[in-house]
Amino acid sequence: MVNPIEAFIEERKQRIESNGNNSVLKDAAKKFNDASNSNQYSYNFSWMGRPIIQYPQDMIAMQEIIWEVKPDLIIETGIAHGGSLIYYASLLELIGNGEVLGIDIDIRAHNKTEIEKHQMYKRIKMIEGSAISESIIDQVKAAAAGKEKILVCLDSNHTHEHVLNELQLYAPFVSVGSYIVVFDTIVEDLPENYFKEKRPWGIGNNPKTAVREFLKDKDNFVIDKSIDNKLLISVAPEGYLKRIK
Repeated sequence: MVNPIEAFIEERKQRIESNGNNSVLKDAAKKFNDASNSNQYSYNFSWMGRPIIQYPQDMIAMQEIIWEVKPDLIIETGIAHGGSLIYYASLLELIGNGEVLGIDIDIRAHNKTEIEKHQMYKRIKMIEGSAISESIIDQVKAAAAGKEKILVCLDSNHTHEHVLNELQLYAPFVSVGSYIVVFDTIVEDLPENYFKEKRPWGIGNNPKTAVREFLKDKDNFVIDKSIDNKLLISVAPEGYLKRIK
């Protein structure tokens, strides 16, 4: 007798795989990605009262990863309004274990105040400084000591050089079976002269180019293409890197 739960999971798996070859669906997603990014779509959402500058699709992907991995520690570079920190902390609260470590070169006073008074702050710690500085890495090592399952999210400076440095420094913290998630790889896929405001990153100089460079000599991380095929609409295409050994 066919197990209906297993049958549903297998059907879903096959559908997700087929998305990778569905040109109509992928073209529609590409048009939405282009149009929505130009209109700052990701700025429209909040989690438990704090702005979370993420696409709902990526939020769901992170929820699935966090539930599967059940990390003792989530490290995120880039804090902004703190919505992601609170989102991850709330999921860990539901699981009943784990803490979030946020790192930002400039934690704005008004954001820091709102984060610290939030009910999920009990699972959050923040460090101010450059994510790639030696002193910050030393503090991350101290926070990671004794943790068995660690998940890392990179969402700070989006230049190739900075993200590549982050990947090299933070990948060793990631436990086998967990992920290092690189946000805003979408920059490489957006049209030329896309950004209205001048940015230090762009096509050829962004998180996705850093991911590709990082993976050239790595056999312990792979792009989880099933997440790309599942989401289609995402700011992190090819950015969900799973540690396999």
